[in-house]
Amino acid sequence: MPSYVPSSYPIGLQVNGEWRTIRVRAADTLLYVLRESLGLTGSKSGCDNGDCGTCTILVNGLPIKSCIMLAVEADGQHVTTIEGLIHSPVLQAFVQKQAFQCGYCTPGFIVNCHGLLSIHPDANEETIRIWLESNICRCMSYEEIHEAVKTVFTPKNAAKPTANGS
Repeated sequence: MPSYVPSSYPIGLQVNGEWRTIRVRAADTLLYVLRESLGLTGSKSGCDNGDCGTCTILVNGLPIKSCIMLAVEADGQHVTTIEGLIHSPVLQAFVQKQAFQCGYCTPGFIVNCHGLLSIHPDANEETIRIWLESNICRCMSYEEIHEAVKTVFTPKNAAKPTANGS
C-alpha cells in the first residue's frame, strides 16, 4: 500500500457540452467544484444534505443533488447545470408564469423539471407532483411552480386539434 495519498485528483467531465479537466480534492462535492472551480454559480447551496434541491443538476440526464455527490464520482460524466438550460422550455414557462419569488430555489426546480420533461415527456399531474416534492421553496410558490411545469407537458390523452382548430 502506498504511503503517499495525493492531495488532489484529476477528473474530466463534460459540463454544459464543454469538456473540462480539473483537479479536485477527494472530499470536494460536485456542487463545490461547479461553483468554486468552474464559476458556475447557478446551482445553490441550501441544506448540504440533499433535502432541499437547490443544488440539483443533471448527470447523464438524471437529476442529482450535487451537494451530496463527490466531484470524483462525476469523472467521465455529462453534467448539465442551470447555465446549460438557457433555452429550456421549463425556464421559459417559469418566466411566463412568474413561478418564483426570491428565486433561490428556481434553478433547482428548473433543472429537476427539465429532467422530468426529458424522461417523462407525457407526465401526468401525479408524476409532476411527485417530482416537484424533491425540491423545497421557502417562499411557498408551489402553486405557481406547478402551473408553470404543467404548461410544458402534453398529457397522453389530450384532445388533438382537428383541421378546423376545434
